[in-house]
Amino acid sequence: MAEKTIVPPIKSQGIKTKLIPWIKSFIDDDMKEGRWIEPFMGTSVVAFNMKFEKAIVADINPHIVEFYNELKNKEITPKSVREFLEHEGEILKNAEENGYAHYRSIRDRFNKSGKNPLDFLFLSRAGFNGMVRFNKKGEWNIPFCRKPNRFSKAYITKIVNQTSAVFNVITENWQFHYKDFREVIQMASENDIIYCDPPYYGRYVDYYNGWTEKDENDLYTLLKGTKAKFILSTWHHNDFRENEMIEKFWNEFNIETKEHFYHAGGKVDNRNPVIEALVYNFDKNEIKKSHHSAIEHGLLF
Repeated sequence: MAEKTIVPPIKSQGIKTKLIPWIKSFIDDDMKEGRWIEPFMGTSVVAFNMKFEKAIVADINPHIVEFYNELKNKEITPKSVREFLEHEGEILKNAEENGYAHYRSIRDRFNKSGKNPLDFLFLSRAGFNGMVRFNKKGEWNIPFCRKPNRFSKAYITKIVNQTSAVFNVITENWQFHYKDFREVIQMASENDIIYCDPPYYGRYVDYYNGWTEKDENDLYTLLKGTKAKFILSTWHHNDFRENEMIEKFWNEFNIETKEHFYHAGGKVDNRNPVIEALVYNFDKNEIKKSHHSAIEHGLLF
């Protein structure tokens, strides 16, 4: 039976939940002796499902980093998540303007202080289409989903269970950093594996996730020079165009592709399949051969 995929409590556009089994197929058990290093954590769904004992996970979005740091430090717990969402959800249900008045008050409170990770969780689950987006001032600017009964008992339990699953994966050897990817990649050593899921060039961007050709070039330079193994998620092509960065930077490495359908965008007509690519710098077959040989010789069990 396939292992159940952990879905984190924070959701965002482009989350890799359905691609977890594919990414996981690149990881052999002996790779887990090193650290999992993820410079673009996003929701951190990939890191949580790889289940490394040691990890360095980072992002330039401070709100995501702070949420998981507080979860690690037990300042946020599944119990506190339930209590917060029950309280705010009840107010939302009875608020004026069909719930929007309370959503707006949480949004304004968050934009003013930006210090409460539970406000961030509330907004991410009450906003339109489960999106996370900030404007140029770093302010939350996703509209309300217009569901005043959003936080039903069942929905809160679902979020609490997701929080519990993540809570149980994070160990004291995990680090969450508010850092630029350039700094994080240089923290890697030979036994580590780096997983990069940067904003896709020419596709989705926001205040925290803008991405230029210079950024892509810097990422290529750092990954080409690292002694660690790496896996890069990017897009290869869709029905309308190809990702020009593949030819420009990534074709010198190993590439595997898979069709994927992102449920993003307000209209179904705008939701199209894309060919995902995993770019990597190691020989998958060689790693599996070495692992099986070690088992045969009694070095692994």
